[in-house]
Amino acid sequence: MADYDLAILGGGPGGYVAAIRGAQLGLKTCIIEKDKLGGICLNWGCIPTKALLKNAEVYNTIKNADKYGIKVDKISVDFPANIKRSRNVSNRLSKGIEFLMKKNRISHISGTGKLTSNTTLEVKNGKMTEIIEAHKIIIATGARPRSFPGMEIDGKRVISSKEAMVLDSPPKKMIIIGSGAIGSEFAYYYNEFGTEVHLVEMMDRILPVEDLDVSREVEKSFKKSGIKMLLGTKVSQIDTLKTKVKVHTEKDDKKEILEGDVALLAVGVTGNIENIGLENLGITIDHGAIKINEFNQTNISNIYAIGDVSGPPWLAHLASAQGYVAADHAAGRSPKPVDYSNIPGCTYCQPQVGSLGMTEAQAKEIGHDVKVGKFLFQASGKALAVGDTTGFVKLVFDVKYGDLLGAHIVGSEATELIAELGVAKALETRWEDIAMTVHAHPTLSEAVMEAAMDAFGSAIHQ
Repeated sequence: MADYDLAILGGGPGGYVAAIRGAQLGLKTCIIEKDKLGGICLNWGCIPTKALLKNAEVYNTIKNADKYGIKVDKISVDFPANIKRSRNVSNRLSKGIEFLMKKNRISHISGTGKLTSNTTLEVKNGKMTEIIEAHKIIIATGARPRSFPGMEIDGKRVISSKEAMVLDSPPKKMIIIGSGAIGSEFAYYYNEFGTEVHLVEMMDRILPVEDLDVSREVEKSFKKSGIKMLLGTKVSQIDTLKTKVKVHTEKDDKKEILEGDVALLAVGVTGNIENIGLENLGITIDHGAIKINEFNQTNISNIYAIGDVSGPPWLAHLASAQGYVAADHAAGRSPKPVDYSNIPGCTYCQPQVGSLGMTEAQAKEIGHDVKVGKFLFQASGKALAVGDTTGFVKLVFDVKYGDLLGAHIVGSEATELIAELGVAKALETRWEDIAMTVHAHPTLSEAVMEAAMDAFGSAIHQ
C-alpha cells in the first residue's frame, strides 16, 4: 500500500494543477490517470481545436490575400497534415505535463481509480490492482459529451467533438446540433474548408449564453460566410444510414428532415461521476455533479472535487483555479475562493468571443441601473490596419458606483483582450480607471478604453 498526503483522481487541467500546487506546498502527491496527462482539454479539447482553428484562419487569410496586395495562385489543402499538426501540438504538451510531474516529484499512477473509503483508492491497470492511501483526495474526473435517446453518438455518422477533430477529410455536408462554443467553433472550421454547414440551435439565437448583441454579431458573420443557421429549432431524432444521416427537426410545429454526411452532437457535457465509488461513501450529488463548498470540499471534508465533475461552467481555466484552491486548502492554508462572477468565457471561431460577468439583460434583470459603453472595431486604427474590423467591445457599468458589471468582446482577438477586464473587475475598477488608463496606440486594446469612455459620453473616436 502506497501512502500519500494528497491523491488526485484525474490528470486534466484541474488535476495536474492541483498536483503541482500540492507538491509545491510540500505534500507527498500522486496523480491517477488512465490516459495521457492533460485530460480532455489538452488531448481532445481546448488545445487541439485551437490548432485546427488557426489552420482555418491561415487558410482564410491566404484565400483573401489579394486584399493585402498579395497574389496567391493554386491554393490547395492537405487535410491530413492539417489534422496531424493539431495532434502533434497535443502530444508535445502532454509530454510537457509528464515532465512537470517528474520535476515536482509527483507519482503518476497509470490506471482507473475508485474510492473505497474516505482515505483509500483502488487503482486497476489491466490485471494489476494497487491500493493507495491518502490523507486528502481530490476528484478531477472531468466530463464526457452528452447524448440523448434517439441521438446516440456512434463515432461514425453521429459524432462528438473528439471525432470531429480527426476526420479524414471535410464532409460535403455537416449538421451541427448545438451552437455553444463547441458547435460554433466547428461550424467555422468546417465551413472554411468547404463543408456545407447547417447549425441547429433550439434557442432563438446562437451562443445563447452570450450577450444578445454578441450573438447577433456572430450570426451576421456566420450568415455572410455561408453557414446555414436553424434557430428556435429542436432535434427529436437522428437516423443513421450507411453513408448519411437524417436529422429530424421541428420548429413552430413544422417538421423537417435534414440530410447530411455526418451529424456533430454539441449539446454540452455530463460529469464522469459513475464507477468511482461516490455512492459507497455517500458523497452528495446535485443535478449530475458533485456538490462542493467554496473551497471545493465535498460533504466529506477530506475529499474535494474540481473541474467539470463539479458542474458548470465547464471550463478548463476554472478547473485549474479550483485545483489551486483545493490543493491550498488541503495543505492547511486559507486560500481565497474562486470568484465565479469573474470567470471568462471564450469562443474561438471567427469572430472570436470573450466575455465575463453579467450581460446587459442580466444586470437589468437583477435591478441594476446600467450604463453601456460600446466601441466598434471599424473605428479602430489597428483593426483597419490589419484588415479585420468585425465586432466591438461592450462594457456594462453600474450607474451609481461606476463598477464594471460585465464585459463582452466580439472580434479577431477577443479571447486575448478579455483578460484585462477580468483584472479590472477583480480589483473593483470603476469606469474612469479603465477610461483613463493609457493604452498603447495603435492596438486593439484601445477599444476597451474607448468603450469605457463611451459609457459616460466621452468616447473620442466614434
